[in-house]
Amino acid sequence: MTDKVVNTKNTNLREGRSQSGLRAHNERRILSLIRQQGSSPKAEIAQQTGLSAQAVTVIINSLEADKLLIRKEPQRGRVGQPLVPFALNPEGAFSIGLKVGRRSFDLTLIDFTGNVRATLHENCNYPSVTNLLAFLKKGVEVLTLSLSAELSARILGIGVATPYEIWNWAEEAGAPAEVMNEWKTFDYTQGITSIIDLPVYVCNDDTAACSAELSFGNPHHFNDFMYVFIGTFIGGGVVLNGSLFTGKTGNAGAIGSLPQPIINQNGELESQQLIMQSSLYILEKMLIEAGHDAKVLWQSSEYWGELGPILDQWIDKVAEGLAYAALCSMAIFDFEAIVIDGAIPGAVRSKIVAATALKISQADTRGLSPSKIVSGSIGSKAQSIGCANLPLLVNFSQDSQHLFNQ
Repeated sequence: MTDKVVNTKNTNLREGRSQSGLRAHNERRILSLIRQQGSSPKAEIAQQTGLSAQAVTVIINSLEADKLLIRKEPQRGRVGQPLVPFALNPEGAFSIGLKVGRRSFDLTLIDFTGNVRATLHENCNYPSVTNLLAFLKKGVEVLTLSLSAELSARILGIGVATPYEIWNWAEEAGAPAEVMNEWKTFDYTQGITSIIDLPVYVCNDDTAACSAELSFGNPHHFNDFMYVFIGTFIGGGVVLNGSLFTGKTGNAGAIGSLPQPIINQNGELESQQLIMQSSLYILEKMLIEAGHDAKVLWQSSEYWGELGPILDQWIDKVAEGLAYAALCSMAIFDFEAIVIDGAIPGAVRSKIVAATALKISQADTRGLSPSKIVSGSIGSKAQSIGCANLPLLVNFSQDSQHLFNQ
């Protein structure tokens, strides 16, 4: 066994992605439409895309030959020939996600429809480059054990989700500065391709989580929304016109760095970043100061047990910060919705959503159009699923040219 995992791409799949720009664009339009609708027959695809029936037939046949689409049961009971819907083939493509967290690492394998096929998780007191590479090296082969050689050849890449400038909050993360500074010069592509021979795509962790909500969640079909992910540090993402918006540096939606006006102990006005009010590490500090064991926060994102009044106090602090961030974003972008998710139990998330909506309703919102305040639909694994989604976005999304500089 070699130290480096080699992946040979499926020839037809690669050739299909490298044909003429118009062909590729229309393929992406059709795949995106089918993903949104679950399945669709050729006639409806032609009607909704404005393409000719002949053009749709040619593209559908090509995508079916590449095993990206499968035929569903014919729709009977209509006049004329029964319509045959086409859906994404779950085994048409696969991708791997590597999430770099401030308290853990995750590897996730997803299929073409976003189903998680395998996942590995490792907790850590703080992230280090050495530990990350060790985790990746031992984990990537385990992750793909369930795939045959044919399906392994359809893994399109590895997406990496990492906090923006992870080294800048060493004190808040409880990490040695010298260890965190290693991330400043770490080349993700070079480090990862020395272990696994796949294209690498790096993205902000909360932007990745936002992509998961957009691609595999978003049950309300919002076209414009601000996405919030409450993790060790709070962060977010932006969706505009139904597409993930990353900004010029890939850091759009960085609400954790939003300065919030506060009054200090001397009665003077100063600012404090939202990250220092509405993040999980604040709850951790509150629990430790009260003499509680805070490890439960990192051991499970689904169940924390009974945390008592401290949890209620933290929820109120989080909601106050989120209401401020939501009002700022509503004034600038006129979002349809604020979508709140996180590495937190569902019941806690629901309380935060309700408390945030209440605080917004009590604020002076004259001149602002209301936004819906709703829960995210992916949950604690949104960052992990989102980073695994990055290679799929690059290969099949209509707007992939805006996502990365690679």
